[in-house]
Amino acid sequence: MNKLADQLEGIKTVAIAGHVRPDGDCTGSCLGLYNYIKDCFADIEADVYLEEISEVFHFIKNTQVIDSQFKKEQVYDLFIALDSGDKERLGEAVRYFDTAKKTICIDHHISNTGFADVNHILPNASSTCEIVYTLLEEAKISKAVAEALYTGIVHDTGVFQYSNTSELTMNIAGKLISKGINFTKIIEETFYKKTFVQNQILGKALLESKLLLDGKVIVSALKKVDMERYASKSNDLEGIVSQLRITEGVECAIFLYEMDNHEYKVSLRSTDYVDVSKIAGYFGGGGHKKAAGCTMAGTIQDIVKNLSLHIKEQLCN
Repeated sequence: MNKLADQLEGIKTVAIAGHVRPDGDCTGSCLGLYNYIKDCFADIEADVYLEEISEVFHFIKNTQVIDSQFKKEQVYDLFIALDSGDKERLGEAVRYFDTAKKTICIDHHISNTGFADVNHILPNASSTCEIVYTLLEEAKISKAVAEALYTGIVHDTGVFQYSNTSELTMNIAGKLISKGINFTKIIEETFYKKTFVQNQILGKALLESKLLLDGKVIVSALKKVDMERYASKSNDLEGIVSQLRITEGVECAIFLYEMDNHEYKVSLRSTDYVDVSKIAGYFGGGGHKKAAGCTMAGTIQDIVKNLSLHIKEQLCN
């Protein structure tokens, strides 16, 4: 895929959307792209479709334009899907994807199904925000665009500590910093800072965690009643699985929380040897080698047992 400008030739309307339960990379890439289009292609009508984003991302310019109702009736010239491994991950925004005259997917998930007309998938990239940066004209990137893209890179690299961080990642981050962004504030307030409720729910998850497979696997689960007790939302659970993973001796971390209809959202993280994208893919999910997820039905015990069997198989090979 060439620069974004080539894809926007002749385009009058564009829809931008990311995956359900948007995280930092999803939010940053969508708003970064939106702000760039508004800056450089003023004649194009652009809309952003995302589910409700975390309050920590509200500092990014133009969060107020995000449409979380998905009720607008429009057929777009172009639909750009960001950070989404398959069409179903777009949630309610898929209705605009299905009717768009042209579709593009920009993503870094190795499990991406190539569901768009044009697919720009770079599994070795740290984040979708990193890929988006390479598609823009560097000289035209504003401070607001830089803030959005830097936020996404920070979140998907764990502040540059995960193995998906590369020399290119660091170079791009440096160029974004040169735009005058307050990078320390972005890191502190969107990645590290937690509310009292978030700390409470994190504490519960850590306190009730269990070790399996001779300490190589750690698992923790939260039921719906737990989340209701703390008045917490799914956004409040971000970072729990990563905190579990850094336990000494642990190779793989499993964190799951109950959603509606007795289904559980499962997050998987690994340290070195386990490819969790294969495990998540087996159960209908996807992601990266060391960070993946899926949705599973059943009891906590059955879900953990099934996941553990797949983890054990990889550890024994």
